[in-house]
Amino acid sequence: MRPVSAIRASYAADKAALHQRFNTPSEALPILGELAQLTDRTLSELWGRHQFIDEVLLVAVGGYGRGELFPYSDVDLLILLPDLPSPALLEKLEVFVGELWDIGLEVGHSVRTTADCMHEAEKDITVQTAILEARLLVGDPERFKEFYDTVHRYIDTKEFFEAKLLEQQARYGRFQNATYNLEPNIKEAPGGLRDLHLIGWIAASQGLGRDWHALAQLKMLTDEEIIKLENAERVLRAYRIQLHWRAKRREDRILFDYQHTLASDFKFEDSEKGSIRLRASEALMATYYRSARIISQLAPLLLEALRARIFSQIGIEICPINESFQLRGSSLEITAPDVFQRQPSAILELFWQLERLRDARDISPATLRALWHARSSINDDFRSDPINQQFFIDIFREPRGLTRVLRRMNQYGVLGRFIPEFGQIVGRMQHDLFHVYTVDEHTLMVLRNVRRFAVNAFTHEYPMCSRLLAEFDRPEVLYLAALFHDIGKGRGGDHSALGKEIAARWCQSMPLPIEDALLITWLVEHHLTMSSVAQKQDVYDPETIQAFATWVGDQRKLTAIYLLTVADIRGTSPKVWNAWKAKLLEDLFKATQRLLSNTNSDRSWLEERQDEALRLIRLHGLRQEAHEEFWKVLDTVYFLRHDAKEIAWHTRMLFSRVNTLKPIVRARLSESGEGLQVMVYSVDKNDLFAQICSFFERSGYTIFDAHIHTTQNGYALDSFYVYIPDNRVENYRDLIAYIEFELSQQLEKGLPLGSVHKTRISRQLKHFPIQPHVMIRPDERGKYHVLSIAAGDRTGLLSTIARVLANNRIEIQSAKIMTLGERAEDNFLISGKLLKDQHATRALEAELLQAIHAH
Repeated sequence: MRPVSAIRASYAADKAALHQRFNTPSEALPILGELAQLTDRTLSELWGRHQFIDEVLLVAVGGYGRGELFPYSDVDLLILLPDLPSPALLEKLEVFVGELWDIGLEVGHSVRTTADCMHEAEKDITVQTAILEARLLVGDPERFKEFYDTVHRYIDTKEFFEAKLLEQQARYGRFQNATYNLEPNIKEAPGGLRDLHLIGWIAASQGLGRDWHALAQLKMLTDEEIIKLENAERVLRAYRIQLHWRAKRREDRILFDYQHTLASDFKFEDSEKGSIRLRASEALMATYYRSARIISQLAPLLLEALRARIFSQIGIEICPINESFQLRGSSLEITAPDVFQRQPSAILELFWQLERLRDARDISPATLRALWHARSSINDDFRSDPINQQFFIDIFREPRGLTRVLRRMNQYGVLGRFIPEFGQIVGRMQHDLFHVYTVDEHTLMVLRNVRRFAVNAFTHEYPMCSRLLAEFDRPEVLYLAALFHDIGKGRGGDHSALGKEIAARWCQSMPLPIEDALLITWLVEHHLTMSSVAQKQDVYDPETIQAFATWVGDQRKLTAIYLLTVADIRGTSPKVWNAWKAKLLEDLFKATQRLLSNTNSDRSWLEERQDEALRLIRLHGLRQEAHEEFWKVLDTVYFLRHDAKEIAWHTRMLFSRVNTLKPIVRARLSESGEGLQVMVYSVDKNDLFAQICSFFERSGYTIFDAHIHTTQNGYALDSFYVYIPDNRVENYRDLIAYIEFELSQQLEKGLPLGSVHKTRISRQLKHFPIQPHVMIRPDERGKYHVLSIAAGDRTGLLSTIARVLANNRIEIQSAKIMTLGERAEDNFLISGKLLKDQHATRALEAELLQAIHAH
């Protein structure tokens, strides 16, 4: 009998030998069974050391129960006890479980009696699932058969089916129903291996076997579909095996950290086609996306076929719709197998009918299969047919179901065939550090966001957007603009300009009013403009508003660009959209709307803002003339750049301390509902901005915007907007007290700036670095200069910039801090004697670049 240490060494050596034996990633699939068999032998030897009675069973469950084991997956075990286990037996088992960890196995185990299993299965569908995959390792085969049959008889196939579908829906929800994430989870994401496991579980619950050929014998799959499904499964399994080896742990996400390495492992190479360069990692991911797409196309067919076997079709009402379609219960289906061959326009009519018919919840498996095989008929003749063009436009005009229908059209390749340029962005990666989806997935997310504005159930999310869309005539213009807004990506140029050309050609060929075609094209060309203005310019500056209003031209275009911009940013990444950006866009929209309506002049606008600020001040009981001394040191620009609530807050804090010699720091929850707003009032000095930035960065706060203002009496009146660290949100009152005391103390003492705290570079920036860019140019009025900086975002970046400016005696008039994922794009309005010399200005640019690189 070997000691545990020897078993451990043997297991590690044998596992390493298997890795070496199957070291060609594309041919490594047999290792799944070999690893399972190695683990079987190791567990049996360990089990034998304890001489357990036959009534105690050692059972493999989960993926291990299926007889396959990925290199670093958990080894799932069930130890089945007799009905009345003795204390001595339980002590023995405790020692055995400890030995499992000693030999280096990642074990997930449960110790239960049959009655316990039945009880747990009743409460938890995952227990039923695990038992369906149970495989006896050691113990009495007759007792195991009795146990398996007992539990299997207990499973209600209808309840199990519905529960697993609900489980799938919840899983999809965690991934935003997106198959094409840039860092997908091979196992859990839509189109991943878990979708194939789901089919196996449901088939096993009906006793239909666990492989695709068993289902093919039941006419659920064709030979062609088996080949495609097996190839897709092979790709995902191979990727997951190699990902485990590379990560040296259970890692199921194809993170950017591993994409280049995996591409090399699987012999992908960089390639070029015209002006378009395809990285090896992009080729790797394109293969993944194709495989995930096959699974997402065929898995629903199998699920619906299994549903038909479980739930009786007898008595289901068939309701004719026309000569091509009928409703069978809640499933839309074609009336004959050759409908799409006889009448190709039925391909698009299918999706239009799915939208139009409220009782149609899905498409029948036979119809989906016929659709999948009929896609090749979508050619130039099909696209130029007026009937098909009208069906496509009508799909966008239906009041419900557009998002669901377009996802299905993309899933089955119809959308990319009807618009070939869209087909070219399907599965296309985006390495810009703030998108988290492929181009097509992002596009459908944006379209979904626009549609949500029209759905009553979501009006609470963005009430103003919902109201604007409800009042927008022919909203299909917005939906089509969303569909085309990024269609020019991946073509080796400005995607907005290229997208404009594609959209213009397409709109001209479709039955659209000329004014709608022009608006769609304009939105595609300029879909980034409003976001850029809101986040890079001062949206409270009347000249900014005037220029933007002149560019937009009319209310319809303003509403359209605003709605598309909100939807676009929200569809980029959960990290990119926040309440502050929402407020900037809304303020820009409202100010421009006011100017376009010509209801007020700039002067009355200013007076109205001041009157509202005074009203708010008096609500706090201040005397009638309390504001006068403070307002005397403020200029018109201050009142135009701050809203009434902020003016009132500043006035209440400072009306009696206009000429104070001590810095005043006050903080509150931001009006945007996200983060803190911090006001600093202090005698102005050269390094004040650097001191403040340094304090926030040392304290773990992230500055996401700053308003810099100098009063007429030489004081800095600055507002900083900072995020509260996630783990400190509940104690924001303590944080406010900390900031107010510590920052005011630091500014009063005038302590020298410490060194910039260097932080680790993020993994995204490590693999997709951003080349820093610095540019200084005169502003349009010639009074100040604009400093634009783009760089990878890291803690300390802002104070690094501020220190360089302070050392060169450059004054910051205003700052716009914008972070897009891992990319920082900051703009400063600056002044200083140095900027009058062109050579000195170029030297300052170089010094900033050097400091950013060094940081």
